[in-house]
Amino acid sequence: MDAPSNKLLLPQSLDQARIPQLPRAAFYISEFITEDEEALILEKIASAPKPRWKQLSRRRLQTWPSDLINNKLVDASLPSWLEEPIVTRLLSLCLGKDAASPLHIFSDSPHKRPNHVLINEYLPGIGIMPHKDGAAYHPVVATVSLGANICLNIHETKEDGTLNRAPTWRILQEPRSLLITTADLYTDYLHGIDDILEDTDLSEHTIANWALLRSGSIFDGGRSSRQTRTSLTYRDVLSVTKLGSKFMFNQKR
Repeated sequence: MDAPSNKLLLPQSLDQARIPQLPRAAFYISEFITEDEEALILEKIASAPKPRWKQLSRRRLQTWPSDLINNKLVDASLPSWLEEPIVTRLLSLCLGKDAASPLHIFSDSPHKRPNHVLINEYLPGIGIMPHKDGAAYHPVVATVSLGANICLNIHETKEDGTLNRAPTWRILQEPRSLLITTADLYTDYLHGIDDILEDTDLSEHTIANWALLRSGSIFDGGRSSRQTRTSLTYRDVLSVTKLGSKFMFNQKR
């Protein structure tokens, strides 16, 4: 596995990164990018043109290469700083136990690679309601976390169709980590982040990916104070159109 820094020790296959407590469709790599790469990406995000930021009621986000229009993406390339090293590294991780396998996590997606990135900035105390990502995407989500730890909650619905507020699983996402969710974990469950200043009750008994963390010992007290965390969510939009690309280009200028 080609890695630009000796700080990284990527698994030979995604099978080694499978989260044991979750359905077989979830993977976690604690150190997917280096500290230098993290700093460079955060710098690029911060220096993006102001119109790139969309301000929501409690957080802000960027979409690359553009927003979706009627669940369709205008055909355009991702900027190089979102391609390298993350997309290249994602596609280099073989799927399954055979390290020589040509299959990767996006092998079954329409474009064989992610074509859309959502960048969310979460300030301390700010989360997101439990939700599903919807039908516009192939059911594979690759999320790279930057800046700080955060706990992701996985929820299921009750028999009457209402949300079970108590999470079925909790996943601790460390800075520079990669979380991949696919298949029924994408289609059947909801995911969200609590609006709290501190994640608590963190242990091998409560965190599904505890055994895959860089060092669970730093959470010995079972607590982690929230700091500003930025997430990069990579997905493959199913429908891509060339119509309107000139309009979208003009909108971005």
